[in-house]
Amino acid sequence: MIDNRFNHKTTEKKCISYWQRNKTFEFEKKGTDTFCIMMPPPNITGSLHMGHALTFSLQDILVRFQFKLGKKVLWQAGTDHAGIATEIIVENQLRQKKKESKQEIGRKKFIDEIWKWKEKSGSEIINQLKILGTSANWERARFTMDDDLSNCVKKVFVDLYNQGLIYKDNRLVNWDPKIKTAISDLEVVQENTIGSLWYIKYKIFDKKDYIIVATTRPETMLGDSAIAIHPKNKKLNHLIGKYAVVPLCERKMV
Repeated sequence: MIDNRFNHKTTEKKCISYWQRNKTFEFEKKGTDTFCIMMPPPNITGSLHMGHALTFSLQDILVRFQFKLGKKVLWQAGTDHAGIATEIIVENQLRQKKKESKQEIGRKKFIDEIWKWKEKSGSEIINQLKILGTSANWERARFTMDDDLSNCVKKVFVDLYNQGLIYKDNRLVNWDPKIKTAISDLEVVQENTIGSLWYIKYKIFDKKDYIIVATTRPETMLGDSAIAIHPKNKKLNHLIGKYAVVPLCERKMV
């Protein structure tokens, strides 16, 4: 008897099973000219959303079109580790289930918990991608923390550095006092607050002159080492090369 409603779950399983048995999406083993794109690896911290569905649908169209042109096509699939976000999720789960922190169980056991989470969440994401009907060869799926991939990334960075194309420098970072690591701007919740503008007088050494500097962060004053004056500033350019004094600690600076 025919169901009066379309059961998409049954149909999806049949299609996925058929594709896997027949190696339908092993496009890289056929054709002559080549075409390759990377699947932007979704983070293992959750499940797919509409943005993923749109991105993968567009890439899927490209992959199938290039294959129809007779090309050998590789759509490299995989998942991303999202280290900091994963750390937060696993630690929260640890506190809820075992009433322990990562410091209490130690680094090794905590990493083991992270790998368990990766197997669970990463597999869920791949299953979702399969259900979407993406034409990727999942036998070639990779994870960003695979040893050989990590080594490739290190080599590329070292090569770029040695070629002078990238450099390492000191930068201000967002420090998370809870997980005790640096995080990117994307992981910071920005809040607008009403602040104050502080005006600090820097006395010129051995003179009665002083320079007023306005700042929203007066606490950084103690680390000041110099004051910049534009050469065309007629009001202050006569002080270029003179010494100023940091208030409170009376330390000289240029």
